[in-house]
Formats: sequence, structure tokens, C-alpha cells
Amino acid sequence: MTNHDSDPAGRFRAGVEARDIDAIAATLAPEVRLYSPVKFRPFEGRADVVELLGVLLRTFETFRYVGQLAGPVEPAAGRVGEALAGPYRDQGTDAQVLIFRATVQGKEIHGMDLLHVGLSGLIEEITVMVRPLSATQTLGEAVLANFAAPTLVE
Repeated sequence: MTNHDSDPAGRFRAGVEARDIDAIAATLAPEVRLYSPVKFRPFEGRADVVELLGVLLRTFETFRYVGQLAGPVEPAAGRVGEALAGPYRDQGTDAQVLIFRATVQGKEIHGMDLLHVGLSGLIEEITVMVRPLSATQTLGEAVLANFAAPTLVE
């Protein structure tokens, strides 16, 4: 495995693959936002995002990353301009896209985690996209059933 010490996306990926929630949490900025395919408003703050990621790790029957891409990206509304002003712009590593395959309740999911790394060197924004719709709905129902704090899913 590659040394991911200076690569937040690599450390995030290694944490997910090891199912190590503490390692994942260490890659996230305190004010991280996660945009989910099944919830209109983002999950905000490290505690809520870590709780969601823990639920996902328990929900997926299988999960593996199958690819990775890098390049500049503009973050979500309200943070416009942050990514392109970052120190990584010239290196093309403002964002990493981790491509995954997973199974939930027997349904195969194809998806991507778009990770935006901020000036702090920590992940400030995660956007998750999954397909097909039927698997997305199954994932949403399974995650909702496993949440300890129902207010997080409103």
C-alpha cells in the first residue's frame, strides 16, 4: 500500500478500507460538510459526519474502492472560490474522487466520494453520489434504520 501520510484523501481511503472510524475522523476538518444522495441538507460538523460514516460502515455488506481521480473543483454554494485559491491548485489536487462499489441488502451500488481538501490539509467537504436509484433508496432506508440520532436524517 502507498504511504498516504501527506495525502488526506489517501488517509481517508485507507481508514475506510480498514473500517477504522478514528483514522477517518482524523482526516476531517471540524466544520466538514457531507452532501448525501438521500438527504437535502448536508451533514455538518465532524461529529455528525463521523456518525454517518460509522453507520455506513455497518450498513455496507461489501465495500471497495475501485478507482481514484484528482483535479481542481469548486466547492458547494457558500464556499465558492475556496478550492481554486487553495495551495494545491497548481498541482491539480484540490479534490480527489474515490470511485467505489458496494452492496446493501443484496443490491450493488456504484458510487463516488468527492473529497475537497482545504487549506488546513483536512477534508472540508464530501459529496457522495450513488447509482442506481433503487440501490440509493435501499441505502437510504438502511441508513435511516441504523441511525442513533433521528434528527440527523431530517
